[in-house]
Amino acid sequence: MSPSKQTIEAVLLDTGNRIQWPSVTIFYEDVLRALDTAAIRFVLVGGVAVILHGVPRTTADLDLVIDLEEGNVRRFVGVMAELGFVPRAPVAAAELASADHRRAWVADKHMMAFTFHRPGRPLEEVDILIDPPLPFAELAADAVLLEAEGLRLPIVGIRHLIRMKEHTGRAQDVADADALRRLLVASGE
Repeated sequence: MSPSKQTIEAVLLDTGNRIQWPSVTIFYEDVLRALDTAAIRFVLVGGVAVILHGVPRTTADLDLVIDLEEGNVRRFVGVMAELGFVPRAPVAAAELASADHRRAWVADKHMMAFTFHRPGRPLEEVDILIDPPLPFAELAADAVLLEAEGLRLPIVGIRHLIRMKEHTGRAQDVADADALRRLLVASGE
């Protein structure tokens, strides 16, 4: 077990019974390490990016904008399959590589993100924005590169993240955008 992986043990104090779960890691590390190893072109967005920019909040899923070039998407889908992730929608994961399918999902289903999840692990979800408000190339060009534990993580730049958060109109995203703007002011930018 790597030093970054921790085993969680819960002790039931009233009965003295002990429950031990298998080794538990924050699934983000496994996913991000696999994407980095496979040279998948992506930018980390969403709640995790907000946290990494310095806003304290919680989130469960991992939101990504990936380069939607067909080969990159196919490699991404392969990595997700290797890690045991499957689409939440009742479609074949390989359909994500089709620009026609993505356009139809947006137009017909109003889909914003294609979600992968690990069966039996309800909190382990990876959302791929299929129609991001800003193009991948623009997000990637302005991404902040975080290097930690041997990982290279491209994180969406704070100004682009604010624009993305403002685009959704959801209450949490409005709060995130406000907190990110306060960080910019505090840093003198």
